[in-house]
Amino acid sequence: MVRNDLRNIAIIAHVDHGKTTLVDEMLKQGGAFRENQVVNDRVMDNNDLERERGITILAKNTSCMYNGVKINIVDTPGHADFSGEVERILKMVNGVLLLVDSFEGTMPQTRFVLQKALELGHKVIVVVNKTDRPDARNHEVVDEVLELLLDLDATEEQLDSPVVFCSGRMGVSSYNPDVLGTDFKPLFDKIIEHIDPPEGDENGDLQVLVSSIDYNDYVGRIAIGRIERGVIKQNQEVMVCDYHNRTAPFKSKVVSLYTFEGLNKVPVEEATVGDIVCFSGIEGVTIGQTICAVNNPEPLPFVKISEPTVEMTFSVNTSPFAGREGKFVTSRQIRDRLMKETLKDVSLRVTDSETLDAFNVAGRGEMHLSILIETMRREGYELSVSTPRVLTKEIDGVLCEPVERLVVDVPADSVGSVMQSMGQRKGEMVSMHPIGSRTRLEFLVPARGLFGYRGEFMTDTKGEGIMNSVFDSYKPYFGDIPRRTVGSLVAWETGPSITYGLFNAQERGTLFIGAGVPVYEGMIVGVSPKAGDIVINVCKKKHLTNTRASGSDDALHLIPPKQMSLEECLDFIQDDELVEVTPKSIRMRKVILERDLRLKAEAKTRK
Repeated sequence: MVRNDLRNIAIIAHVDHGKTTLVDEMLKQGGAFRENQVVNDRVMDNNDLERERGITILAKNTSCMYNGVKINIVDTPGHADFSGEVERILKMVNGVLLLVDSFEGTMPQTRFVLQKALELGHKVIVVVNKTDRPDARNHEVVDEVLELLLDLDATEEQLDSPVVFCSGRMGVSSYNPDVLGTDFKPLFDKIIEHIDPPEGDENGDLQVLVSSIDYNDYVGRIAIGRIERGVIKQNQEVMVCDYHNRTAPFKSKVVSLYTFEGLNKVPVEEATVGDIVCFSGIEGVTIGQTICAVNNPEPLPFVKISEPTVEMTFSVNTSPFAGREGKFVTSRQIRDRLMKETLKDVSLRVTDSETLDAFNVAGRGEMHLSILIETMRREGYELSVSTPRVLTKEIDGVLCEPVERLVVDVPADSVGSVMQSMGQRKGEMVSMHPIGSRTRLEFLVPARGLFGYRGEFMTDTKGEGIMNSVFDSYKPYFGDIPRRTVGSLVAWETGPSITYGLFNAQERGTLFIGAGVPVYEGMIVGVSPKAGDIVINVCKKKHLTNTRASGSDDALHLIPPKQMSLEECLDFIQDDELVEVTPKSIRMRKVILERDLRLKAEAKTRK
């Protein structure tokens, strides 16, 4: 059976190339909204964190209609740290729209997601987006995509992929790089013409591969997948089996069944081959399992998700302020929350550590793990997090570490300082070429060499640089890389910070706190420009004497403190430091809070 009334596509691209904005306009022109309906920008980014940061974190399903054909669309994340979402979502579709910015061209994540799509044999439509930019390089970008396809060993058919030129913001498309067009008709026509309709045996035994999991407090876990064979019906008894674990099929029942229409899930009685459906009622169902007919439990193979490369230790908060701000503070509550996350996020790995109150959490990168920490914090969890560390592997008896492909766009006068920084971090330059008035540099650099680099990069490029990286390969260990050349300013005693103490302390370095902030002994309150930590007393008061009043001097002027985000804190800390995360505060601290015990521990390590 060939479903000519249906097309399943995913939109893949590098971060910030305009996927979600393009989907917005496709839904509007595909009749998903009423004419007078008020719709937010980036309507698919419905998660608070996504809207705040302007990035897509979770892959989401939607659909629109065009000339009687239903087009199921999957909007995917563009950031490399969430590429586990992209890898499994590609199993649900028959083709992809490869979105490329008309100025930036192909970027590291473009290569990664395109490679995964080509491996699955998907047909590709190249969409050059943002063609209304004054600095658009439409012709050059098409050549760059062709070079990338050649580089990734695309088949002849994939090399012959059609190109559509779009402006997602304006809602126009055309086949001519020099003409803007008037609507998305050329894009829709090309999707119908070029992407294969789904096909399969409608009368065969049921097979649905679960590619995504959603959760609802009322109905529990909701599985999402495409019907590969047969028909699925509401209240149908099914077998749940796993390709990688043949011994554990179990019987269950599909309680409710939905398909996607626009932004809504619409209940249906049954669905057939090619439909992307979501269904609830199957307890314990997880990504990669196959829902089969009871009489023929035949699991489908699931794409192997790439291994995590970065690990952090999540532990119970043990600071003097522990339990004041958080709702969930025990190791059992933190462990349960982390295990629940692994059911939805296939590229996350959680293991128990040597101690009972700490867990090793491995993911694709610092942002992947920092988004998890931020999400847990907003849910009321309180925890401590260690510095990130890379996961090494032994390959043929040689210790190897993950290497990232880093691409930076910088002003011409910043090239020297960026190359110097990369040299110190064991980076190897692969290419360098001008793009307009800027220069694009490409490096292969150890993943740990990028820890803490973003802030330095922004300083080197005066805030004008753009950097992106994606995992490349494992290579033999590069040796020691200096992580931080500056020290910390550490609080001497517990109490509220006082203006007098801060005024005297600010000469030692840059402070992270203002007056009236509760601090404790061992808490990091600033950064010292010199190597080595300095203990300072920010709680020091100016005492009244018999010769002067305590407030008789001129008003003390404090330099505004530097506000540190969660990512900046994770970048900043060293191995003997932790980030304390609560729903209301983010603090940095020493692992050993007492100064005397710290000095003894340092003396032992030196011996």
